[in-house]
Amino acid sequence: MDFQVVVLAGGTSKNLVPLVSKELPKALLPVANRPVLSYVLELLELSNLKDLIVVAEGKDVALRIGSWISGAYDDRLRVEVTSVPEDVGTAGALRAIARHLTANDILVVSGDLVSDVSPGAVAAAHRRHDAVVTAMLCSVPVSGSSESGSTGGKDKTKKAVVHNVVGLDPTKQFLLYIATGAEIEKDYKIQKSILRAVGQMDIRTDLMDAYMYAFRRSALQEVLDQKDTFRSLRQDVLPYLVRSQLRSEVVLNRTPQAEENGNEKVSSHKIQALISQILSNSSTTSFHDLYAYGANGSILVRKTHKCCVYIPPSSKYCARLFSIQAYSDINRDVIGEASHLSGYSFSAQNNIIHPSAQLGSKTTVGPHCMLGEGSQMGDKCSVKRSVIGQHCRIGSNVKIANSVVMDHVTIGDGCSIQGSVICSNVQLQERAVLRDCQIGAGFVVTAACEYKGEALARKEK
Repeated sequence: MDFQVVVLAGGTSKNLVPLVSKELPKALLPVANRPVLSYVLELLELSNLKDLIVVAEGKDVALRIGSWISGAYDDRLRVEVTSVPEDVGTAGALRAIARHLTANDILVVSGDLVSDVSPGAVAAAHRRHDAVVTAMLCSVPVSGSSESGSTGGKDKTKKAVVHNVVGLDPTKQFLLYIATGAEIEKDYKIQKSILRAVGQMDIRTDLMDAYMYAFRRSALQEVLDQKDTFRSLRQDVLPYLVRSQLRSEVVLNRTPQAEENGNEKVSSHKIQALISQILSNSSTTSFHDLYAYGANGSILVRKTHKCCVYIPPSSKYCARLFSIQAYSDINRDVIGEASHLSGYSFSAQNNIIHPSAQLGSKTTVGPHCMLGEGSQMGDKCSVKRSVIGQHCRIGSNVKIANSVVMDHVTIGDGCSIQGSVICSNVQLQERAVLRDCQIGAGFVVTAACEYKGEALARKEK
């Protein structure tokens, strides 16, 4: 297919503190006891896209990701892991690796995407329409999508959801307008000039940018070179490409002209009419070049490019791990309604208990739960809709619900954990109570303490 694939793995996202750290970057956060990056890599592998560039923020993060990939995918994928400076943004990351991009088309995928939508479908749509960019837009998850990265916990009750405003052509294949979340925090008005230009446009606010893009390399590199202040693909590059397709370039006899040429003046309303006609016929092969005859018989040509979308069926699963709330939601989904993504076979009780795990007397592990390798639970424990990692030691009379417990966690007798994320090597002493908390790696929760809506982490040395 001659696509070059770039996976943006990120670094230690501030939105995910205290879950992430130098030792555990975002790409390696466990989702159903697998690094989140594994979901994208296996999705690409299924589409036979096996030559990848994985871009990480920071050399240490790149080394950790590279070490994990070499162990897990050495004989399956050909992966080059490269590092870029921290906080350069997604556009900055591509700008930094521009010399590695040589194919005609580039498929860019976020490393935090968990989905069953084939990247091959996005690539095929891109080629079919000869587009400069094709973006995958998915239905917003039921729990909402806040790409500003709200963290849950104390802010959980607010749940202010910010969406994109998207304008599509009637066939829902072409992207005519987009405003990102940062632009629409308040009531947003679309300029009348844009509506006049496109003629007919379907306005949608229920679609999430899945951060899977197919770019024509020449167009992408031109934008990155000319717009050196652009940092984000979603907030800068994509809106710029969409806006620029509405700009009229009038050509007389194949030569670009100003609006006035001799005695003939190409009026602004004629330009708008050309744009409107082009966009109304955007699904035809004449989208790039629409011809009309001027008064003196010369040919007026409106040059443009196509910005396309791929919208998968609503039955497909698509979510991004960009906040703590999203992390909890995705873990819940992958052991629940989207269990086909987990890569595991569920039992008749609709759960996964590793053969090496040990359960005490009268301990129950309910449906939509996962208990990892080597973990042990004492007597009279209850686990509901939760993921428990590997080699955890859990005492007696412990209740865990709607939570994620990572590896090597020790939980004392009589503890209660609900709606929380417990990172690796945490110790909960007996009778500790957690509600809607995030506990960073290695933290010790002292006996009989009760926390609600707190983020707890060890102080950096």
